[in-house]
Amino acid sequence: MNKSETLLIGMALGAGITYLLDPDRGTRRRALVRDQIVHTGHELEEAVRSNARHARNKARGLAHETRAALRETEVDDRVLEERVRSRIGRDASEARDLAVSADQGQVTLSGAVPPDDVQKLVRSTKSVRGVEAVENQLEAKRPSQERE
Repeated sequence: MNKSETLLIGMALGAGITYLLDPDRGTRRRALVRDQIVHTGHELEEAVRSNARHARNKARGLAHETRAALRETEVDDRVLEERVRSRIGRDASEARDLAVSADQGQVTLSGAVPPDDVQKLVRSTKSVRGVEAVENQLEAKRPSQERE
């Protein structure tokens, strides 16, 4: 560090000390700095607590999924259809127009959907617990075909 850097650092420290130790306003300024430090500490504590809660919930969900996958050998077709409907309802804008049928793990999707949604729906359906295979009978509809 050269002399000019040392001088600038010394001046900054002196100004900071003078700012905080001012006999007229120093008490208020120190209280403001203390409050800001306490507030930052509270925010940090809440962020750590929130992240820990999120990690705990993710681990708990993974444990439940694993336990269910090990315990469940065959899923009732009705239950599987509802699981798939629930999943694709989150992934497609017009899921209510789709027909879902299941037969011993084989799921059939049919109906008209936007072209961008076809592969997304098939992937989503394959990820549902209990689905062995997906038969894609979806029709890609163009925007002009909507609501004819």
